Amino acid sequence: MQFRKFALYAVAAATGLSALATATLAQAQAAEQFVPLLVYRTGQFAPLGIPWADGKQDYLKLVNARDGGVNGVKLTFEECETAYDAAKGVECYERLKTKGTGASGFDPQSTGITFAVTDKAYNDKVAIETPGYGLSQSVDGTVFEWNFPLLGTYWTAADVMLQDIAKKEGGSLKGKKIALVYHDSPYGKEPIPLLQKRAAAEGFEVSLFPVTPPGVEQKSTWLQIRQQKPDYVLFWSAGVMTPAGIREAQASGYPREKMYAIWWAGSDHDVKDIGAGAKGYNAITIHNSAAQDKVHDDLKKFVYDKGQGSGPATSVGTLAHTRGMMISMLQVEAIRAAQEKYGKGKALTSEQVRWGYENLDLTADKLKALGFGEVMRPVKTSCSNHMGTDWARIVQWDGGKWEIKSDWYQADKTHIDPLVKEFSAKYAKDKNVKPRTCG
Repeated sequence: MQFRKFALYAVAAATGLSALATATLAQAQAAEQFVPLLVYRTGQFAPLGIPWADGKQDYLKLVNARDGGVNGVKLTFEECETAYDAAKGVECYERLKTKGTGASGFDPQSTGITFAVTDKAYNDKVAIETPGYGLSQSVDGTVFEWNFPLLGTYWTAADVMLQDIAKKEGGSLKGKKIALVYHDSPYGKEPIPLLQKRAAAEGFEVSLFPVTPPGVEQKSTWLQIRQQKPDYVLFWSAGVMTPAGIREAQASGYPREKMYAIWWAGSDHDVKDIGAGAKGYNAITIHNSAAQDKVHDDLKKFVYDKGQGSGPATSVGTLAHTRGMMISMLQVEAIRAAQEKYGKGKALTSEQVRWGYENLDLTADKLKALGFGEVMRPVKTSCSNHMGTDWARIVQWDGGKWEIKSDWYQADKTHIDPLVKEFSAKYAKDKNVKPRTCG
């Protein structure tokens, strides 16, 4: 009888130890935060997508190597190739959204994919991070609870371009001709409402020149530009369309200093092969992504010097690569902010990370500590404002490198806010979304 009792105690103790070991193992395994990486390393936008994807992955590697993760929680990630195709992007989203404890928010890396997954994210309760792209009206967090167009939108970019042009023209655009040469897709069409609103209010003319993707053939477009002689051209391009357009502008005699490119058409790979032929070409940067900072030194020391970089070391510090790092940094800081509320040392759910996106508060001191003090200015989000602060600058290609040519700009809220309100209200009505009340 005594032996039987002892055996039962032993079994119970072993079972308890086994359960404890299992729980400990599960806890150790759970201390990983999954970050999905939608990328396009192939297709028409690959020249932009490759360094962008490398930058996103490199920053996650840096946080793991330098910091041991986020408060001890290692970051895991998986790339999914979309080729900038909306259907493939949706497939990637569906496959990765429930991995781990849930995806730590998606950077779709495409306005078309953002359109396609926005409704899904609302139902799935997964954050969609779109720094510098996506739906411009999703700044309104009362309607777009799950979308975060951090740092700026295409309306930001168009407004800042017009501000810089007006500054060159003595403060007024009245009577000027502004042409928009754009990729004929949701991405390229985003700035049109803002341009038309401002044109009506300020008395300038807007001409629209859609370019059929992928945009390699633009000869007829630039012949029309030469005939109509607009005072300035806003260039909403990316990938192979960008150098093709610059070369056609050069061939048709249109001054590159009269061109203003969106940030996705203003990277090193867009102009370096053209060299002096692109001299004077202007581009807008999201915050100050043309700058070099401590994060670049850290990446070299902790990742590239150890042979663990995602791409060539020469891409580190380029505009597209830095933007990729900025995107991952924002995602990491959303995770960090969420840990302050829901607990450190454990993996968070998609919903919890969404709270982090909505409560970002990246002060100048925090950005400096992260190594982004020169690259970015302070950013703070809230329930109603899912963009934060939309700082931007103008850079210009001097034939061999980019030079910063302006002070800091922000979009004029007198133009932007009514547009955000109008378009978000329409979305809410069309989709039967009841806007939240923010305290």
